[in-house]
Amino acid sequence: MHPREEPGAVPAEGPAHRHEAPASGPEGDAHRPRTRLRGRRPRPFGLRTRMVFAFLLVAAVGCGTTAALTYRAARSAILEQTQNTAVSTFRQQVDDLYVELPVDTEMLRDQLQDIAKKGKPRTWRVYAEYGSLRVSSTDRPVSSVLTPELRARAHARDTPHTSFQRVVKGGVPYLTIAVPALFRTDVAPETARPTGLVLYAVMELREDEANIEALVTAARDGALPALAIAFIPALLAARGVLRPVRELRHAARSMGRGRLDTRIHAKGSDELADLARTFNESAAELERSVTELRRAEARARRFASDVSHELRTPLAGMLAVTEVLDEDAGTLDSDTARAVRLISAETVKLAVLVEDLMEISRFDARAAELHTDEVDVADCVRKTLSSRRWTDPGQVHAALGEGIRARLDPRRFDVVVANLVGNALRHGRPLVTVRVYVDDDGTLVTQVSDRGPGIHPDVLPHVFERFYKADPARARSTGSGLGLAITQENVRLHGGTVEAANHPAGGAVFTVRIPL
Repeated sequence: MHPREEPGAVPAEGPAHRHEAPASGPEGDAHRPRTRLRGRRPRPFGLRTRMVFAFLLVAAVGCGTTAALTYRAARSAILEQTQNTAVSTFRQQVDDLYVELPVDTEMLRDQLQDIAKKGKPRTWRVYAEYGSLRVSSTDRPVSSVLTPELRARAHARDTPHTSFQRVVKGGVPYLTIAVPALFRTDVAPETARPTGLVLYAVMELREDEANIEALVTAARDGALPALAIAFIPALLAARGVLRPVRELRHAARSMGRGRLDTRIHAKGSDELADLARTFNESAAELERSVTELRRAEARARRFASDVSHELRTPLAGMLAVTEVLDEDAGTLDSDTARAVRLISAETVKLAVLVEDLMEISRFDARAAELHTDEVDVADCVRKTLSSRRWTDPGQVHAALGEGIRARLDPRRFDVVVANLVGNALRHGRPLVTVRVYVDDDGTLVTQVSDRGPGIHPDVLPHVFERFYKADPARARSTGSGLGLAITQENVRLHGGTVEAANHPAGGAVFTVRIPL
């Protein structure tokens, strides 16, 4: 402003101090999108789904971050450009303003309307305050958008300067500018004193906010296709990672089924390729170990079978001799007779052991066969008990269901019953009870129980193992240690099961179930 008293004064621009303060609503630069994340408990998804989700999440975060940074930078650039243009233009208009003091209201109104028409980058509404005088380029002398804080800075006595503020009023953003009119003289043009006249410009930022919203919409609309496009490489990446995992799973399953020669085609130099090579090395080492164990087991079985077979011929001769010696033992002296009977008894045990070893060898070699026939089960059990002379009712009680017929191998079923009853008589206490019946699901059940102390819980899982001894200190026993193992193999040949348990009232119970 050039006062009339000093027409030759040269105006000097003062620095424009940016000052922003909140008004009656949130400021324009406070409008930022906020995302609310709802906490959800993770659900068990497959590896492919989790990988695709993670890939899309990274893509979404990348798109969101890029859009937010772009929005922030573009918003600052748009608002600052508009703001700087408006502040610079309005200050220049005020500096070029020629006003006589005291102020002529009509003349000042015309000048304000002229300034409003020259507003950049768009039309302003211009207001002037001089003491109690209020003049504007509109029909309203005072604007409700102007804040007390902006007025206070414009009327500061010490350092009057240009101030601006972004304000939101009624949901509409505004830029408000305050420029005090200064009095300068030719004597000291660098000094300026306030005249008391302050001009204000009010400009809507609705168009700028619309441009910013368009940027947000464009960023959002561009992120959705980007996520859709990212879904394709996510699937390809998941497929590339899961293919070796799937091959590893199939290979592990194949090895679990006994195919130890299974290998994985390893290619590349990444971690999955290293895992495949490690699997192949482990599989090769396992195959070598299992092959060697199978060879050792086969040699052991062949050795037991060969030894048992070779012992049968001399044992047959020894049994014949011991029978003769038993017949003549009564004519010998007592010491010789005891020795003869001991040799005879041990020879019989050895013969039984050899026969059991040969039977086990046949099972191991898968050479054991069933020769079934339709038989009366009760008659079979009675014949077994009678042939072993277990007919004392105080020792063995037979509770046999009559009329039960089944297709069995009579010889092997005889071995099953004889081994179970003999085991009960040796290790249990009378009365030994043999039950035969058919349960509700049509299964033949043969149950042998005794009234002994039962089987120790630690021994129960091992009773059908070969040569297992419940008491390690016991070096010898009356049996071969293979009876229950042979019983189990014979039951399996019939497609059945045999179980050992303790009766609640005491004693051991062996239960054989064979499907009819």
